[in-house]
Amino acid sequence: MMNGQGKSDRPEVPEKSPNNAGPPGAEGMEGRGLAKGNLPQQNASRTPSRSDAPSALERVRQAAKGDKKLRFTALLHHIYSLGTLRLAYFSLKKEAAAGVDGETWRHYGESLEDNLRDLSERLKRGAYRAKPVRRVYIPKADGRQRPLGVTALEDKIAQRATVEVLNAIYETDFLGFSYGFRPGRSPHHALDALYTGLLTRKVNWVLDLDIKGFFDGLSHEWLVKFVEHRIADRRVVRLIQKWLNAGVLEDGKHLRVEEGTPQGGSASPLLANIYLHYVFDLWVQAWRRKRAQGDVIVVRFADDIVLGFQVKSDAEQFWAELTERFRKFALELHPDKTRLLEFGPFAVANRKRRGEGKPETFNFLGFTHICGKKRSNGMFTVVRQTMRMHHPIPDMGQWLRSVVSGHFRYYGVPMNTPSLHIFRFQIGWLWHRALSRRSQNGRILWDRMRRLITRWLPPVRICHDYPLRRMGVVT
Repeated sequence: MMNGQGKSDRPEVPEKSPNNAGPPGAEGMEGRGLAKGNLPQQNASRTPSRSDAPSALERVRQAAKGDKKLRFTALLHHIYSLGTLRLAYFSLKKEAAAGVDGETWRHYGESLEDNLRDLSERLKRGAYRAKPVRRVYIPKADGRQRPLGVTALEDKIAQRATVEVLNAIYETDFLGFSYGFRPGRSPHHALDALYTGLLTRKVNWVLDLDIKGFFDGLSHEWLVKFVEHRIADRRVVRLIQKWLNAGVLEDGKHLRVEEGTPQGGSASPLLANIYLHYVFDLWVQAWRRKRAQGDVIVVRFADDIVLGFQVKSDAEQFWAELTERFRKFALELHPDKTRLLEFGPFAVANRKRRGEGKPETFNFLGFTHICGKKRSNGMFTVVRQTMRMHHPIPDMGQWLRSVVSGHFRYYGVPMNTPSLHIFRFQIGWLWHRALSRRSQNGRILWDRMRRLITRWLPPVRICHDYPLRRMGVVT
C-alpha cells in the first residue's frame, strides 16, 4: 500500500541505539552525531519553562515541514518537559468529571509543581502507567445509549502534552480538507468549505459517508504502524500503546479493549486523524488526481465525511473501491446511512423531469443541507437548517420536551409563572413555524398544532419553593 507520496505504508525499522533511555544529547551512536530526526538541544534550559516548549516545538515543526519522510527518534523529552505538562494541565476543563482515581483538577493543582515533577519523572523513567477509562452512558435522541469515557486526570495531562508535541509534526502532514479537532480549525470552517465547494465546483452528486463504529473499531495494530511512519522514538510509541491497552472500567469490572481509541482522552481525536490520514485522506487525494473523470470535492471532520462529484459514475466507482479499502483496514461503511444522492444546481430540474420529486437532503455537522434558490436572483444555493428540525415529529417532541422541562426546572421559581408561559408559547410557535416550512401542503393548522403542543410540551409548573420556606426547613 502506498501513502500517496510514493512511500510504502509499512513502517521503516526504527534505529536501535537512539531510542535507549538516556540524555537526549547522547542518543546518537559514537562517531555518528545526531540521528536523523534528533534536534539540537543546546538552546534549551536545564529547567524547562513556558518559553522553552514553543521554541523547541517550532524546531520540530520546521524539521517535519522540511522533510516529509523524516522519522523522529527523540521526542519524549519534549513531552515530559515541565513546561509542556504545565501548559497541558491548564488547558484542561476545570469542572470535568473525575476518572477512576477520583482526582479532580482543583485538588491536583493544590500541589501542582510537586505532582507535575513526579509525573515528569515517571514518564522519563518509563514508570508511568495508564489507568483504565471509566465508562458511563448517556441517552441519545433515538433512545439508545451512547458510551462516554472519563479519563483519569494524569492521563489527560500526559495525553494533552503528547498531542501538543505530535501536532507539531502532523499539522505539517494533514491535508487541507481535514478539519476535525485540529488547531485553528472548527466545525464552521468545514461547513464553509462544503458550502463553497457545492456552489463553486461542478457538483451534481453528493456521497454522504458514515463509518460504522469508527472510534470503537479502529485497529490498534494498524494505528501503531501508521504512527511509526513519523515516530521512531519507541518510548513515545509505547506511551501511546499504554493508552490503547488501558481498557475500561464498567460496573466495577476492568475490561480489556483490543480495538478503538481511548474514549474521553485528548489523544483520541489526533489518533483518529492519523488513522484516517493514511487510510482515507492520502488515498482519496491520489484517487481524485488519477481516477476521477470530473470534479471531486472532499470535506472531512473526524469521521464525518462528505464528497461531491460531477459525474455519477465517479461516485459509484469511488464508493465501491472505498468499501474494499476500508475492509483492508478493519473499517466498514454503514450500509443504511451511507448514501449517494443527486444534489446541485441541476438536481431540481432533473428530478422533476423524471417525476421523482424534490432533491434529497443530507446532514453534516448538525445542519441539514437543502437545494434552494437565492431570493435576489433565483440562482442555486445551499440552504442550511438545524438538523433536528427535519427529524420525525415524535423525535422532535421528545427533544423539545427535555428542553422545556430543563427550563422549568431551573427558572420555575415562585412569581415567575408568566415568563414560563411565554417561553412555552414561543417554543410552540417556533415549532409550528418549522413544521409549516417543511410541509408539502402548506402551513399546519393550529388545531393540530395545539394537540402536538399539549402532547409533547409539559405544562408550566413551579419547581422551587418560596425562599423563606425552603431556608426555614434547611436551617
